[in-house]
Amino acid sequence: MATGWAGDGAVQDQIDATVKDAIQRARSRLPSGPGRTHCEDCDAAIPEARRKAMPGARLCLACQELHDRDEAGTAGYNRRGSKDSQLR
Repeated sequence: MATGWAGDGAVQDQIDATVKDAIQRARSRLPSGPGRTHCEDCDAAIPEARRKAMPGARLCLACQELHDRDEAGTAGYNRRGSKDSQLR
C-alpha cells in the first residue's frame, strides 16, 4: 500500500526500521563486562543465582527495580503514530 509519493514498501520499511532501532536500544542497555558481587548503589550482596541469570549484573534486585522504574518514564513516544500529535 503506497501513500502519496512513497514507494510500495515504504510503510513496511519504516516499521522494520523502528523495530530494528528498538532492538538495538534494548541490547545496548543490557549489562556487559564483569558483574559485581555487591550492589553499586547499596552495597548489598548480589545473590549468585542473579549473577548467573544476568551476567554483568551490577545492582541488586531492589536497586535494579528502582532504576528500571525511573527509566520507564523516558521510554519514548511515537509521535507519528499518535492521534494527539496529529490533532495539534
